[in-house]
Amino acid sequence: WQTGLMDCCTDCSVCCCGMFCFPCLACQVAGDMNECCMCGTSVAMRTLYRTRYNIPGSICSDFCVTTWCLVCSVCQIKRDINRRRELGIF
Repeated sequence: WQTGLMDCCTDCSVCCCGMFCFPCLACQVAGDMNECCMCGTSVAMRTLYRTRYNIPGSICSDFCVTTWCLVCSVCQIKRDINRRRELGIF
């Protein structure tokens, strides 16, 4: 990951969107990945993203993160997508 799970201050707009309109952020992430809006918060989505970009981790860690830190998980994915877009690799 390009940012840590709890690095909300690196992109406050993503953090605020996650805190105040979480369904909107989840749909943005799903849309960015050409998936169904309902999939934006799933373990499968996090695992798909992580494996697509060769990010170290496991399905078990993806499960734990999405179970106990769902908002932070989706924010982390969105920050990563935004950074990859800036670098032209998304």
